[in-house]
Amino acid sequence: MAKPRDGTATSRSVLNRASEPRPSRSRRAEPLLAEISWEVCNQLGGIYTVLRSKVPSMVERWGSRYCLVGPYNHASASVEFEPAPLVGPFGQAVKRLREQGVYAHYGRWLVTGRPHVVLLEYLDVFKHLHEVKYRYWTDHGVSMPPDDELLNNVIGFGEACRQFLTALAHSESPRRQMIAHCHEWMGASAVPLLRQEHWPGTIVFTTHATVLGRFLAMNNSQFYSHLSFFQAEEEADRYQVGPQHRIERAAAHGAHVFTTVSDVTAEECRHLLGRKVDLLLPNGLNIQRFAALHEFQNLHQTFKEKIHQFTMGHFFSSYHFNLNKTLYFYTSGRYEYRNKGMDLTIEALARLNHMMQHAGIDRTVVAFIITRRPTRSMNVGVLQSSAMLDEFRTVVEAIKDQIGERLFPAAAAGKTPDLNTLVDDYWSLRLKRTIHAWKRDALPSIVTHDLVDDTKDQVLNQLRGCHLWNQPHDPVKVVYHPDFIAPTNPLFGMEYEQFVRGCHLGVFPSYYEPWGYTPLESIALGIPAVTSDLAGFGSYLVQLLPDHEDRGLYVLRRRYESFNNSAQALADRMFTIVQMNRRERVALRNNVESFSVHFDWHNLVKRYHEAHQLALERVG
Repeated sequence: MAKPRDGTATSRSVLNRASEPRPSRSRRAEPLLAEISWEVCNQLGGIYTVLRSKVPSMVERWGSRYCLVGPYNHASASVEFEPAPLVGPFGQAVKRLREQGVYAHYGRWLVTGRPHVVLLEYLDVFKHLHEVKYRYWTDHGVSMPPDDELLNNVIGFGEACRQFLTALAHSESPRRQMIAHCHEWMGASAVPLLRQEHWPGTIVFTTHATVLGRFLAMNNSQFYSHLSFFQAEEEADRYQVGPQHRIERAAAHGAHVFTTVSDVTAEECRHLLGRKVDLLLPNGLNIQRFAALHEFQNLHQTFKEKIHQFTMGHFFSSYHFNLNKTLYFYTSGRYEYRNKGMDLTIEALARLNHMMQHAGIDRTVVAFIITRRPTRSMNVGVLQSSAMLDEFRTVVEAIKDQIGERLFPAAAAGKTPDLNTLVDDYWSLRLKRTIHAWKRDALPSIVTHDLVDDTKDQVLNQLRGCHLWNQPHDPVKVVYHPDFIAPTNPLFGMEYEQFVRGCHLGVFPSYYEPWGYTPLESIALGIPAVTSDLAGFGSYLVQLLPDHEDRGLYVLRRRYESFNNSAQALADRMFTIVQMNRRERVALRNNVESFSVHFDWHNLVKRYHEAHQLALERVG
């Protein structure tokens, strides 16, 4: 589709027309809600999951009066976006925006609920970018470097959002109220400009994690106890995120309603952004998407068998152990070694290894560490083992078919044949050659890929330092997989959700986690999980759901606890799971599955409705 580029209006032209007098009406139409985020139709992190999973509940309440706004990304839009005619208030605003020289795409997001969506080609406003940056400096005291690509993109997107919302106000104000709900500093860069220009709608801002807090937590082991003493402006400049921090702070103070996802992050906002939050908006999931119609126990068994296949390929060429007595633990998420608690998880696994050896527990734990790291390729030895396992499967299937074809007629004739005569020499010799080629003296690798810089990788170095080498006598084995699990992955060949269903425990003892979707996804799939009291999700459990431990959710104490004490507590929890018999583990999964419904968006979306109602009341 060709883009109309004949608009010559400056960045303020739409606003000027929006300020023209409009006829008043005695009765207002119902409000409109535009939810703005950098991750609309643009999967980058957890906010994408928040928005996507929440859609059905939002559409149920708002219907066609609800629209999401994000940046246009051709690669993702080509599979997640469906164009629609420019009708209705949002479609007409897009039409007006195009007339101003900023192209926007209007249609449906191809997710459950199929909401209206506007995707902005923010590069169209780059010709005015210097003006926007100047306004940030003169009106809000935020200076920006000229050559920061991320900042330029975010400011361009914010200006495109401002123009879209102004175009929406031109046709809809004052006959109806409008709400702009912005997520994160990247989706809220328009807030200071909108307030400066007295946009007639009301604004909600949700920060899911402060820009500065993530850096401070990553680099300060006393982050929470020192939180009230940090000089935010100085620290932001120190970590070279000064402009981002100041935009976020301006958005927090400019919003009519300021919210965050947990009390953990609320404390962070109060000290680092200088404003108390008005409401907490905990994250949920569309549990129906994960529902297995009470088949989750069968699904666990099915996908556990697939993980068994990986385990045989990875370990059995060196030595073997009893798969019927093997448990699978996993941790996953963005590579933030300390913030995500990877350091604590590895230390606890090392202690568990010693505890199981000392107690003589006749079981094996295979612990997966799944994240994304720069790699050169898959480990050659790992690939060879996987290929050899496929060769075994081919040979065994051929022998099985040949024996079946020859055994049945012999038995039907009343003969008891010599089983050695039922297999051709070719297949018998091929099996023997495969067995000889399969065996190797090397230990199973603790990492599945060749890392770009494995000498400096913190996870790999800690595994080495803790002597988690996958030796035969170690009951705890580790597999560090620095890539996502997907059906195209040659080692697993399954979806991430299927992999989770096949495990026995998810381990997420975060040091810094504003909410924490990974343990929530774990319980939605019927798998027990560990979180921490420094994760928003864990804090929520402690305060509002006191029986969480009986339901398969363990909240590890990390606030005001030493690393040593927390590591031992986590190892003890793992040891408890290891000692359970099969019946006890099945009962625990039943409890987890029934508990997950509490976190469905149909329950938690009420907090969003409260925030939007409060925003409407504050504007009047």
